Amino acid sequence: MTPPPPYVPGHDLLKDRAVVITAAAGAGIGGATARRCLEEGARVVISDAHERRLGESAAALEKEFGADRVAALPCDVTSEEQVQALYDLAIERFGRIDVAVNNAGLGGTADLVDMEDEAWSRVLDITLNGTMRCTRAALRHMRGQGSGVIVNNASVIGWRAQKGQSHYAAAKAGVMALTRCAALEAADFGVRINAVSPSLAMHPHLVKVTSEELLDELTRREAFGRYAEPWEVANVIVFLASDYSSYMTGEVVSVSSQRA
Repeated sequence: MTPPPPYVPGHDLLKDRAVVITAAAGAGIGGATARRCLEEGARVVISDAHERRLGESAAALEKEFGADRVAALPCDVTSEEQVQALYDLAIERFGRIDVAVNNAGLGGTADLVDMEDEAWSRVLDITLNGTMRCTRAALRHMRGQGSGVIVNNASVIGWRAQKGQSHYAAAKAGVMALTRCAALEAADFGVRINAVSPSLAMHPHLVKVTSEELLDELTRREAFGRYAEPWEVANVIVFLASDYSSYMTGEVVSVSSQRA
């Protein structure tokens, strides 16, 4: 198994930019993205549906990067009211929104023949509808600015098939389609929208909800013979949020070798 590379230091790629990140509490991709953005000079609003973990994450980031650069608000992305409150807080604290990272999503494993409507709807409402609500809220602010970047978190499962994942795969394929279509509309007022498509970014919560057999199988299928570190996905998110990707919009960037 190829070991992960050394952690890359920040280079002020997002200096003084205001970033809103959903599902950013804890040790997953959202938390890694919040840290990475702060290391790149950004000011960050983090949100999560889990209030305790959000408070702990915010306190740790404030201690390291300063309370003037970090804000936090619980947000359930299935609630339009809470999504609006999140973006209102970003404007109140930082005066503008330069980057929105839509990371919130819900997975699960169930064969379609046994799946209840409630399970299907909940995955779609958080993963796809929640991304739509947050994208729409960000665009309404960014349109007046004439600038901004949105990065959505999709998944390679939006491309490839896997048993027990019809609801999650449908939602992530929808995120990809949403990204492409919204990007064409947003280009008219200077906003870019792209997505990352990771496969397996290992963190403690994933270990709790995924079987060891499946994790081993997915790890073996990766070209490097290992899972991604969450910060490796966050690096690609930062690239898409930065000026280095200024001519990219409507793209879904695979952070995995398991596209097919």
